[in-house]
Amino acid sequence: MRLTYALPLAGAATLASFAAHAETITVATVNNNDMIIMQGLTDEFEKAHPDIDLEWVVLEENVLRQRLTTDIATDGGQFDVMTIGTYEVPIWAKQDWLVELDDLPESYNEQDLLKPIRDGLSQDGSLYALPFYGESSMMYYRTDLFEQAGIEMPEQPTWEQVEDWASQINDPDNGVYGICLRGKPGWGENMAFVSTLVNTFGGRWFDEEWHPEINSPEWKEAVGFYVDLMNNYGPPGATSNGFNENQALFSSGKCGMWVDATSAAGRLYNPDESQVADKLGFAPAPIAETPKGANWLWSWTLAIPASSDAKDAARTFITWATSQDYIELVGETEGWTSVPPGTRESTYENPKYQEAAPFADFVLNAIQTADPTDSTLKPSPYIGVQTVNIPEFQAVGTQVGQMIGAALAGQQSVDAALDQAQRSVDRTMRQAGYYD
Repeated sequence: MRLTYALPLAGAATLASFAAHAETITVATVNNNDMIIMQGLTDEFEKAHPDIDLEWVVLEENVLRQRLTTDIATDGGQFDVMTIGTYEVPIWAKQDWLVELDDLPESYNEQDLLKPIRDGLSQDGSLYALPFYGESSMMYYRTDLFEQAGIEMPEQPTWEQVEDWASQINDPDNGVYGICLRGKPGWGENMAFVSTLVNTFGGRWFDEEWHPEINSPEWKEAVGFYVDLMNNYGPPGATSNGFNENQALFSSGKCGMWVDATSAAGRLYNPDESQVADKLGFAPAPIAETPKGANWLWSWTLAIPASSDAKDAARTFITWATSQDYIELVGETEGWTSVPPGTRESTYENPKYQEAAPFADFVLNAIQTADPTDSTLKPSPYIGVQTVNIPEFQAVGTQVGQMIGAALAGQQSVDAALDQAQRSVDRTMRQAGYYD
């Protein structure tokens, strides 16, 4: 969709001259709520920058990742701004696929960016993407259902407790399911959640020699628990539900609990967006054998591919969309629970945000305590909480996600799915030269 706005210039000839010289940049982004708000503020950007037109490509998460990876790996040049995550940025920067973002304007206040987020987007001390929003993960729950069942939320819930609570509040006859969790296959969809579940059950993706451990006892216990929990107390058709679908289910009152991204909190607390805004509780992501790796660390970012032929205009846009001024603009126009979270210290120091967002300090702590360098009970050779920071993980994670999706759908047993996944990942790692 092309969004172009005419400005009040003097005379048709002047307008035609302006239109002829405006530079168009193509922005590829994900169809999450914060990005839809960004797209809706196109008019504000173009008024301030009449020499730049924005053209938007807004895609579902799995499709976006596939399109962007293909384009940048082939030097396609279709996009001037790419919405990518903490996983891609350091890997693509090493390949010289991204523009280094040095010499940012002083007004951008780079030091205001939260350190865990900034560090994840840096390579050799330089930023290669700017964070649009950042997140960890947490548990949301319906306080009214918990009160009716006489359940008190502890300071740190466990997965064993979650299963018990789900059994008590599950009421499918009245359209309420005990728990909603991601089931849509994809390395950034179901595997973002499943990886943290495996972490806290004591598992890891790879041993210290890069051999996969996907059919280990820890994986089988974690994935078996997940499949049973969802089949017993989750909504039907869970393999179609990713972040956006579960957010819609929870905000419409159909889930008693939901464990997912902290970035959903603002929308769930907004009474214009959520039917459960007045009965919403939150708690840390549940743990099992260990607290390590139970809550993830992620940032959706805006980066400029080296193949762009409009780098200066793209830089102008991404510095605007990730600035303190943009956050203020969203707060004043959309409401303070709608501002992009998890990127700037100034957001969490802002009295307007603190008043509107009772979850603010909780989310900030979750982001600051997530540790990608120490996310597994046993030592591992990789960096990442819900991802493994190697180029092969995009394919590996998606393969495993599809097999776990098949187990969730009842198409094969958990053991069979994980044995198949183990063979597939072992083959990929051997071909990539990690071991003979």
